[in-house]
Amino acid sequence: MPTMGYLHNGHISLIEESKKRADITIVSIFVNPTQFAPTEDFKAYPRDIERDLRLLEQAGTDYLFYPSAVDIYPNNFQTYVDVTEIAKIIEGEFRPTHFKGVTTIVSILFNCVKPDLAFFGQKDAQQTSVIKRMIEDLKYEIEVVICPIIREADGLALSSRNVYLNPEEREKALILNESLKQAEDIILSGERNTVTIIKKINNNFIKEKSVHLNYIRIVNADTFKEADKLETGKDYYCLVAAKVGSTRLIDNRLIHIK
Repeated sequence: MPTMGYLHNGHISLIEESKKRADITIVSIFVNPTQFAPTEDFKAYPRDIERDLRLLEQAGTDYLFYPSAVDIYPNNFQTYVDVTEIAKIIEGEFRPTHFKGVTTIVSILFNCVKPDLAFFGQKDAQQTSVIKRMIEDLKYEIEVVICPIIREADGLALSSRNVYLNPEEREKALILNESLKQAEDIILSGERNTVTIIKKINNNFIKEKSVHLNYIRIVNADTFKEADKLETGKDYYCLVAAKVGSTRLIDNRLIHIK
């Protein structure tokens, strides 16, 4: 289970799933510099290894893999893993170097740990699809297990970045999950035109001036291609990304069309 630390109950849910399905559970903690753009929060990213160790021990983790930066990226490091299509759209439009850093570090971690199963959270839905593409293309014999989003009682998706939100921003951030729930309700009521659905959700963000919307997209859950019409029997992600104050948050909802 690859992580960047500052663990929360979302991470713990992955450990619990691993303990159900695997003989040995290994968690890695590495704040990966190559997935941060120069303008992003690498140095400010929250870190608390002592706290993480306590949580890992309480959750029954068997091993922690805690490499240093030089262990992963020694002097004269030159090799990167780049998924060319699915990593360039949606989230990749806003963070063009992000997924290259993700696939590189995950590939290195896979080679170090050699797992049979790899556990990721649904909150980073596009990331899991990028990693699954990498695994298939590079012939890794690893099964990816995607675990559901874990939320606070009020619906905010758990994220290490939530610590950046002040109380007012924390309240404003609820608009992401509320909008996703609205999208699901519209779809369940029978609407199949994604332009219509997105326009209705977008109105929430037009009214809430303090939240800067990056995107709302509805994509095929397998291909991550944007959908014009929702088809019966298929799964789709409704994705949203927005900046609340100085904190960029993402969320999604997986919807099956009956």
